[in-house]
Amino acid sequence: MQQSQAGALSGIKVLDLSRILAGPWATQMLADFGAQVIKIEPPGKGDDTRNWGPPFVDNFEQNAAYFCAANRNKQSVAVDFGQPQGQDIIRQLAAKADVLVENFKVGGLAKYGLDYASLKSLNPRLIYCSITGFGQSGPLASRPGYDFMVQAMGGLMSLTGEPDGQPTKTGVAVADILTGLYACNAIQAALLYRHSTGAGQHIDLSLLDVQVASLANQAMNYLVSGQSPQRQGNSHPNIVPYQCFATSDGHIIVAIGNDQQFARFCTLAGCESLQNNPSYQTNALRVAHREDLVAAIQSIMLTKSSQSWLTELEAATIPCGPINNLAQTFANPQVQHRQLRRQFDLPDGSHLPFVGNPIQFSASKVTYRHPPPLLGQDTKAVLHQELGLNEQDMTDLQANGVIG
Repeated sequence: MQQSQAGALSGIKVLDLSRILAGPWATQMLADFGAQVIKIEPPGKGDDTRNWGPPFVDNFEQNAAYFCAANRNKQSVAVDFGQPQGQDIIRQLAAKADVLVENFKVGGLAKYGLDYASLKSLNPRLIYCSITGFGQSGPLASRPGYDFMVQAMGGLMSLTGEPDGQPTKTGVAVADILTGLYACNAIQAALLYRHSTGAGQHIDLSLLDVQVASLANQAMNYLVSGQSPQRQGNSHPNIVPYQCFATSDGHIIVAIGNDQQFARFCTLAGCESLQNNPSYQTNALRVAHREDLVAAIQSIMLTKSSQSWLTELEAATIPCGPINNLAQTFANPQVQHRQLRRQFDLPDGSHLPFVGNPIQFSASKVTYRHPPPLLGQDTKAVLHQELGLNEQDMTDLQANGVIG
């Protein structure tokens, strides 16, 4: 799949030393915006997620669907920077890069001379983004951190799940994804800062910080009230009725956000008595009397099918929606219209599906230049183009296991 417009970050060179999800998600976004992203991977093994399957693309066990979700538009360069020659290659690439992204443990790259302080002396304009579980400082800084444990430690799991059930993680690694998005934002802000000052900088980003910051209204609910919010299943802590309701043949979402919508719902559902009840006149009162009101609405919702309710609620402009599985999601006409399901047309005539970037620019279009790379497929091309290495140089490096 090819698009002709230059991306907003065309001309920006990113050296990607990150693995798994948070860092690769950030660098994929930068690549979608037009940046050149050189992904550094260990020879032979590559990014851990290459093997996180099944499913595997074309049944190739270094090409897991998980890896493909976060690594399009990148070049794969296989370098062992545990060896001095490999370290030298990374330093030379960093000297020419605009951005470096890494997610090693705190201090993990210093022993290779690839930490920010070392590379800043080579390239003062370098924007160096470090992603860790807990940040570069503090009592937990040296600990490894993973999405699941951060969802737990950062409070999200205390808010997710049924009141009488287990604390529950989300179905997607949101701490990683959100950290990737914060990283992409921070990097672009640092690029703007460099544009005005000429100076690069170090970005210190942690999964725990992002998870806590992303608690949004729930964090403010706690800070204002002093009370820790509890698990409420699919209901909203601050709005009623705003939750999942059972119908005669399934479940739907009803998301009533103001008094006018509540009045329209009561008229539509033939329950004006609820609208006229003094206990339900405002959202604050409905929250205070949540249990009785939800029980009354639930009994009404059971009288019709999901599709009947959705048709009637949509006609009355009352926010609602079905609960789709992924097959239904990608079959949704709106999802199809917005082209969220896309594909790369591969040279052998096969196709690789992927989820498109949700950002729609009017001018600097998101670009999908090439599919996720095979391990090391760009090693020789990049080292020749960027560092001027000739074929013999690279043959020698390959023989010594420095590159793959």
